[in-house]
Amino acid sequence: MNIPALHALIQRAQQHEASTGQLAKQMRSHLNQLHPSIRLPSTDTDGVLLRFVSAYIGQVPELLQAAHQVAQEAGIEAQIKPVLTVAEQFFLQPPALMAGHEGLEGLLDEAYLAHRLVEEVNDRYITHLGAPLIPLDTTVANLIAHQLIGEAFANQLDEAVQHAVEGLLDNASFTQDSVLAYRERLQNPQTEAAWRRWPCLSRQLGVELQLDESRSEG
Repeated sequence: MNIPALHALIQRAQQHEASTGQLAKQMRSHLNQLHPSIRLPSTDTDGVLLRFVSAYIGQVPELLQAAHQVAQEAGIEAQIKPVLTVAEQFFLQPPALMAGHEGLEGLLDEAYLAHRLVEEVNDRYITHLGAPLIPLDTTVANLIAHQLIGEAFANQLDEAVQHAVEGLLDNASFTQDSVLAYRERLQNPQTEAAWRRWPCLSRQLGVELQLDESRSEG
C-alpha cells in the first residue's frame, strides 16, 4: 500500500481548498438541497459538513493500512490485498468518470469509492462468515457522503464499486483454510477492541442520519 502517496494527495487537496474555498462554497450552495434525513446542528452547519468531508477523506489511508494489516495477520492477504489495491487506485488513478473533479470535492468522490469498497468487503464477510472483516461500521457516514455527492453520480460510483468487487471475492474465496481460520479470530474480543478507536465518524462530527420512520411502518 502506498500510504505516503495517499497522504500527499490529501494534503494537496486540503491546500487547494484553503486557497479556493471551493468545497465550502459547494456545501453552502447545497445546504437547502440536502436530503431531509441528514440532521445537522443549528449553528455552523456548513462548517460541520466541511469538517465531516475532510475527516471522511482523511480516514481512508488509515483504514486501508489497517485493513491490510488485519489481512496479513489473519493470513488472508492474498484475498484482501487486491481489493484494497483497487481502493487505493481509486485515489491515485481515479476512473474516467471522475474527470473534472479536483481538490477536496474530487477526493470526496474517491473517498466514497474507497469506503464503499471496504463496506462491500465487510458485507461479503458477514454473509459468508457471520462477521465483518473489519469491525468498523461506516454505513451512516457513507449514506451521508452519498447524499452530499448527489444521488445520480453517487449511484454511478456504487456501480463502479460493485464492478470492482465482483470477481475479486467470489464464493470460493471464503472456502480457503486461511479464511475459515480467521472466522474464529473474528469472535475474539481483542479483534473488536482494536477498532474501538474509530468511533462513528458521523456522530463524532455532529452529523446524523434520521431514517424515514414511515417506511418502516409500511
